Amino acid sequence: MCRNIRTLHNFEPSATSDEVHAAALQYVRKISGTTKPSKANQEAFDRAVAEIGFITERLLAELVTSAPPKDRDEEAAKAKERSARRFATA
Repeated sequence: MCRNIRTLHNFEPSATSDEVHAAALQYVRKISGTTKPSKANQEAFDRAVAEIGFITERLLAELVTSAPPKDRDEEAAKAKERSARRFATA
């Protein structure tokens, strides 16, 4: 899975439409192997992003969990700390 696609489920506040669109766009880019499709493929590319975004929003709305929602700032701080450890130079 692409490292740029982030978990969107069980956050407070919920994922925004922009976050869902960004994840769908990254997914389609990864699958298609291109960041900018040709003019001939642009319509299919855009349609795929829109459809995957719609399905993702529906999935997020239907998922249930008993776990408490995660805090975005706290999760971002953890990710930053992991990144600092991973890429630290000695």
